[in-house]
Amino acid sequence: MSFIGDKKLVIIDEAQRVKNIGLTIKLLVDTKPALQIIATGSSAFDLANKIAEPLTGRTYEFRLYPVSLAELSAVYSSLELNRLRERFMIYGLYPEVVIEPSQAETLLRSITTSYLYKDALEYQHLKQPEILQKLLEALALQIGNEVSYNELANLVGVDKITVASYIRILEQAFVIYRLPPLSRNVRKELGKLRKIYFYDLGIRNSLIKNLNLLSLRQDTGVLWENFIINERIKMLENAGISVNHYFWRTLSQQKIDLVEEHRGKLSAFEIKWGEKIKSPPRQWHVLYPQASFTTINQNNYLNFLTKR
Repeated sequence: MSFIGDKKLVIIDEAQRVKNIGLTIKLLVDTKPALQIIATGSSAFDLANKIAEPLTGRTYEFRLYPVSLAELSAVYSSLELNRLRERFMIYGLYPEVVIEPSQAETLLRSITTSYLYKDALEYQHLKQPEILQKLLEALALQIGNEVSYNELANLVGVDKITVASYIRILEQAFVIYRLPPLSRNVRKELGKLRKIYFYDLGIRNSLIKNLNLLSLRQDTGVLWENFIINERIKMLENAGISVNHYFWRTLSQQKIDLVEEHRGKLSAFEIKWGEKIKSPPRQWHVLYPQASFTTINQNNYLNFLTKR
């Protein structure tokens, strides 16, 4: 303990790589109760398990997302954010990419080929980087669509169990996340498939080697959908607001991109790149008459993503 001296703050980076990190931090806390310790990790693979048990009741967990639009709204005007919007949708919002826009492509290539796979491949000593690469590319091409593990397994050339395992690992590495379906009436609503989105669109676009301008792309609509959902989740979680997120679709193909459940209240949002205001699906109001419905488009997205 002598190396800490009279320090009041200790920061341990990549803490999940330190042997017996949970017990070590517990010893520090027990010995120096006034000491504040910040343990960071680039993945959730082992950090939570190694720290949580020895420090039950004495830890606070924070999830650090890429830079959020809500954070940038404190620096940039609405006019400037609108000007930068296309860049964020193409190159994403990793801090280095935001700070060094002229190096965005090089930085994304480095992140994609090194960090992106580092933790995932080391976890449980995975030995098949080519499968991970194929799976990531397949997921990148399917954002906004409902994903079938059976279809992914056939596409990648592995079994369904392997696909499910790899997707769970990619979630723990904060590369992707799953959006489940809202299913209260199982006879009318979809209840099994999931949508998968990328935490950062720069990573997604780099994976499929497409950093073209929006005017040259065929996937602007799904990029916009992923972008809006990402920024909404960031804004709410950074503000400490606990919300459940879903998508909604009936067996008759009526659908809504994003549904939020907060304190028992449902709010539905249809995400559109164009400016047209969409009417709610008829079945939505039949099943959930007390729920709200809003179209999120280029005219109102900033309020939706920067103001609680």
